[in-house]
Parts: sequence; structure tokens; C-alpha cells
Amino acid sequence: MKRFIYIITDRNRNNLHVGLCSDLVKTLQFYHQMPTLFFDSAQQLNRLVYFEEINTEEQAMDRFKFMSTFTRPQKEKMIRSVNPNWVDLTIGLNHENSMRPRPMIRPSISAARRLVTF
Repeated sequence: MKRFIYIITDRNRNNLHVGLCSDLVKTLQFYHQMPTLFFDSAQQLNRLVYFEEINTEEQAMDRFKFMSTFTRPQKEKMIRSVNPNWVDLTIGLNHENSMRPRPMIRPSISAARRLVTF
């Protein structure tokens, strides 16, 4: 199962939070639903500025522990290496997620019978 290491920040780039998750879109939705969980309303963590996709849980945990020791200048350098303008990457993730083919759900026979009533 793939894991994601990410850095999320507030609108003023005052706080940089390193995180680890298995579903990046759901994690970002959680931050959106609970905006003041970690900080006050002026410092809402709502901008994804960096992420990595890692194949194994063990590698992801090692990378997360390593990145958690970074100083702010090290984190900024890493972000700027792939996202020089600190663009919110959430928009691209939401677009990519909406483009994926969805599995077709077939209604059960009883549900189909309820739909076809005379």
C-alpha cells in the first residue's frame, strides 16, 4: 500500500507541518473540515505545498522521521526545489482524483425492482 509524506502550511507560510498518511485526498479533506484543530483560525493549515508517494510503509516511516528533523530552511529548500511558487497542490490532486474512472456499481435486484414499479 502506498503512503504519502506531505508538507502543509497556512496562507502566510508561517507554519510548516510534515505529515504521513495513506490517503492524501482524505487527509486534506480532514484538514479542511477541522481548520482549527492544530492552530487558531488565522493559521489554518490548508495549503499542500509538497508531497512524496512512497511504496512501502517502512520506507515511508523512515522518510517521515527523517523529514521531521529538518529545520525550517531545509523544508523550504525542499519545497522550492519542486514547487518554487508555493502553489497549493490540492487543486491538482482534486482534479486528478475526479478524472479517475469510478467503479461501476450495479444496483441489487431488489433495488432495481423498486425502481421499476407500475
